[in-house]
Amino acid sequence: MNFSDLNINTPLFNVLDELGYVNPTPIQIKAFPAIMSGKDLVGIAQTGTGKTFAYLLPILRQMTYSDQKHPRVLIVVPTRELVLQVVSEIEKLTKYINVRFAGVYGGTNINTQKQLVYNGLDILVATPGRLIDLNLSGVLRLKNIQRFVIDEVDEMLNLGFRSVLVSIMEMLPERRQNLMFSATLTTEVAGIIRDFFDLAQTIEIAPHGTPLDQIVQRAYHVPNYFTKLNLMNYLLENDSEMNKVLVFVATKKLADRLFEDLSTKTSKPIGVIHSNKSQNNRINTINGFESGSIQLLIATDLISRGLDISDVTHVVNFDTPEVPSDYIHRIGRTGRADKTGVSVTFINETERKYQAEIEALMKKTIPMFSLPETIEISSVFTEDERPLLYDKEYLKVVSIKNSKGAFHEKLEKNKKVNSGGLAKKKKKLKGF
Repeated sequence: MNFSDLNINTPLFNVLDELGYVNPTPIQIKAFPAIMSGKDLVGIAQTGTGKTFAYLLPILRQMTYSDQKHPRVLIVVPTRELVLQVVSEIEKLTKYINVRFAGVYGGTNINTQKQLVYNGLDILVATPGRLIDLNLSGVLRLKNIQRFVIDEVDEMLNLGFRSVLVSIMEMLPERRQNLMFSATLTTEVAGIIRDFFDLAQTIEIAPHGTPLDQIVQRAYHVPNYFTKLNLMNYLLENDSEMNKVLVFVATKKLADRLFEDLSTKTSKPIGVIHSNKSQNNRINTINGFESGSIQLLIATDLISRGLDISDVTHVVNFDTPEVPSDYIHRIGRTGRADKTGVSVTFINETERKYQAEIEALMKKTIPMFSLPETIEISSVFTEDERPLLYDKEYLKVVSIKNSKGAFHEKLEKNKKVNSGGLAKKKKKLKGF
């Protein structure tokens, strides 16, 4: 099937043709008629399968001209970066359509965003917190919302936005179309569907946890941070195909540390991104990675969802994620748009249990590779890697059966007899 087989109008079809899109993805094929019918919809598909176009195309297809001030379509996403990406996609698709749209998010001047809303909008893309702020200010009214889209809803719930989402849905008109898109269908997501959706149709394109076929996976067992650092540098210097590398780490602290340590080792230009960075810094870093001026980007899971960064050659899991589905989201940053990609995962001793959970989810083992012989194996562990006292894997517990109890033969060094010590020696010196 190609886009001409869908009920797409000429302005949208011309834009898709100019962008080089010919064949819709499975989620786009199934979602288009369902959304056009006005039904509530839940779309479950892996990252990188075209979920954003899946809801934007039918929404824009049915969008008519209006000069009313308040938005008719509300799209809520978890992060500022995803707001910018969705707005960018709307901008592409509306080249020949007269549609007013804007994106709003925290961490920037709210007065500027108030003016955008006040000027009048058809489509508003927002993060949950900033949406509530604008609504409470009185400048944003949600009484005219006809379609409500929640994108990456499982990630939004993971970030603790459930109560905010509930508050938003209670502000909206009862008669509306609800559209929810996600990579996973968790119990909490199912609860939102049950409480707020009306006989929602569910479209699931790929079984939960199945990795994209065009991603080549491999992994190494690596004991600690410093050995991982040495391996990372080795791969960068010896694999000429690692031209656009996205490296995921567990924490913001580790992201900054790896950036500093790796910058002194590799010749490749490096960037780092996490939630403590300023909005302008984050935008400039992503733009630099997209353009190629940054070849290696170190990130927390902040951008493992939703963002469509083109032509990522490799994803490196410097830390193996604790949540198996996060592994799928991370590696889904490569192997997009029918291109092949490579994922590399570093696994230390405590992370092996995460490896087992990931493989159980995928129903597939990750091929293991031996460390290169020239890699220096460090025996030094960082503070974060030191075992906790209750971590039984690191404790050598003596069993009761083998214990000698409270009474046992003393060690040879402890058999010395007290001969009087220093006081006795002093007496001898005095002639006593």
